[in-house]
Amino acid sequence: MTRAATPATPAYRRLSVEERRTQLLTAALSLFAHHAPEEVSLDDVAEAAGVSRPLVYRYFPGGKQQLYEAALRSAADRLELCFAEPADGPPTERLARVLDRYLRFVDEHDAGFSALLQGGSVAETSRTTAIVDEVRRAAAEQILVHLDVPDPGPRLRMMVRTWIAAVEAASLIWLDEEKCPPAAELRGWLVDHLVALLTATAATDAQTARVVAALLSLETAEGPVGTLARRVVPVVGGAAHLL
Repeated sequence: MTRAATPATPAYRRLSVEERRTQLLTAALSLFAHHAPEEVSLDDVAEAAGVSRPLVYRYFPGGKQQLYEAALRSAADRLELCFAEPADGPPTERLARVLDRYLRFVDEHDAGFSALLQGGSVAETSRTTAIVDEVRRAAAEQILVHLDVPDPGPRLRMMVRTWIAAVEAASLIWLDEEKCPPAAELRGWLVDHLVALLTATAATDAQTARVVAALLSLETAEGPVGTLARRVVPVVGGAAHLL
């Protein structure tokens, strides 16, 4: 009688140092995405990764602080990628695609995103603060790239940084308001916000006025700027007596 063949057991494969580190960071990121850093322990990370606590320490001898900073660096790298967009099409349509990716990141990392930007965590240090500031600077630089401004003056640079701060604040409020309004509506409002800030700044800054003129030449009637203009005209119509 022929014995039935026994299914082959998959051969065990030892992970490389980089693969194991990636595995641990992925587990940590998943936990930090939905919990404040102080709520996550190394035991939690070990359990999520399916490894022992000593193994986590072997790769991150600085303990949870080192692991958190490494996870934060990884998340920051992903967040910076949200702002990378080919210079194709009208600038505000590019910006809309950037914000769609950004808000998707916020949505997927809700509690962790709040802890990251609001600070106050026991895991917060000068290094973690520097990582967050680096993301803000990278975002501002990308916005200036899409505005085609290689050498921004102080007013324009301040305006862009102000808008980045407003996007952060709106994101945190959005999470606090249980993600209302819908992400697409929030994205549209944030695009309008940038256009409004550019317009107001252009009234008193020659460089920004040139940027706005160049931007308008690339926009379409059906795009965000055209839509905003049609909505704003009736609102400001009542101010004719002020001119």
